[in-house]
Amino acid sequence: MAGRLRILPPGWRDAAAVAVEDRMFRALAVLRVVLLVNAVALNVVRRDNAQVAWALWASLLLMVGWTAVAVWGYAVPARRRAVLLVLDLTVTAALLLVSLPVKGEGLRATIPGFWIMGALLAWAVHWRWRGGLVAAVVLIAADVSVRQELSQTNYGHLFLIGIGAPLVGYLCESLQRMAAERDRAEREAAVASERARLARAVHDGVLQVLALTQRRGADLGPGGAELARLAGEQEAALRALIRQQDTLTTPGAGARDEVDLAGAVEELGHRDRPRVAVVTPGVPVRLPADVVAELVAAAGACLDNVAVHVGDDAPAWVLLEDLGDSVVLTVRDEGPGIPAGRLEEAEAAGRLGVSGSVRGRLADLGGTAELATGSFGTEWELTVPRAGVAAS
Repeated sequence: MAGRLRILPPGWRDAAAVAVEDRMFRALAVLRVVLLVNAVALNVVRRDNAQVAWALWASLLLMVGWTAVAVWGYAVPARRRAVLLVLDLTVTAALLLVSLPVKGEGLRATIPGFWIMGALLAWAVHWRWRGGLVAAVVLIAADVSVRQELSQTNYGHLFLIGIGAPLVGYLCESLQRMAAERDRAEREAAVASERARLARAVHDGVLQVLALTQRRGADLGPGGAELARLAGEQEAALRALIRQQDTLTTPGAGARDEVDLAGAVEELGHRDRPRVAVVTPGVPVRLPADVVAELVAAAGACLDNVAVHVGDDAPAWVLLEDLGDSVVLTVRDEGPGIPAGRLEEAEAAGRLGVSGSVRGRLADLGGTAELATGSFGTEWELTVPRAGVAAS
């Protein structure tokens, strides 16, 4: 937005808003030509009213030339900069101001006449109602300054300029916002459709393999029975995720509703994890529902690693701390720790449990997942800043 007056917050103009503005300026280009023809014709017919003839013809030539420049300049979004709009308004106001010395004390109609609508509407389209209001005030002041008396007809014209330009700007802004919202809705619908397609693909592929592993794993002995149990759990979790995605319509609907993270974390100690001790503050820790879901899922992944690598009966501790500007969720066990290089090897082999389920989730939330491991055990510290989750 360099070089533009910041009448609206920078970044608000997305592709849909620019597309609406493009259509408005194309219509305005046609209107400018029509207004030019009308103004030139009226001044030619009334040329005897001019006291300085050469100044009248020079003014008309300026109007013709500037109309061509304006039509060319506004045709491309990159050229719609503050300098062009300010020059447009300056030329228009100048033509109003020279009307008195060109036509003399008997001035009844200014040289540009209705041609001033070109600059007026350009400001309204590009800078919405604020721009329309500014341009209207400038042009009304210029028009009044050249008149010895203000008739009822002139007052009516100036009144329409004063309310019409901001109204056009407001309508233009409304159209742009509606177009932007429509584009966002279409993108969200496309995302939901793709999500449903991927869910069907998972259902037809991964779920079938998990179901087959669950049914036949017991035939492979004790190790196969454990594999069958894990496959069954993952199949159930994946089916639940698919059902959740199938019911999802537009992202953000309800996701920003705040829920109690402390209550959700306490549930971790009751999900077939009898040796998990959970400590939470004595007051609710409220965060957006989607953030709570991701934090609990990350902590659950840490506890799953404890069960797999240390044992189902291994003790673990979960501590939730509300530090005001951030929330910290700590998961710790007293197992043998993670051997050096194990996480890097797993990620290189395509096993993304830690990087995806833990670090990936926290990265998406704008937080961090710090790992400390050694002979003392393994400790995950999951930190989410409140400012980050509020803005996400």
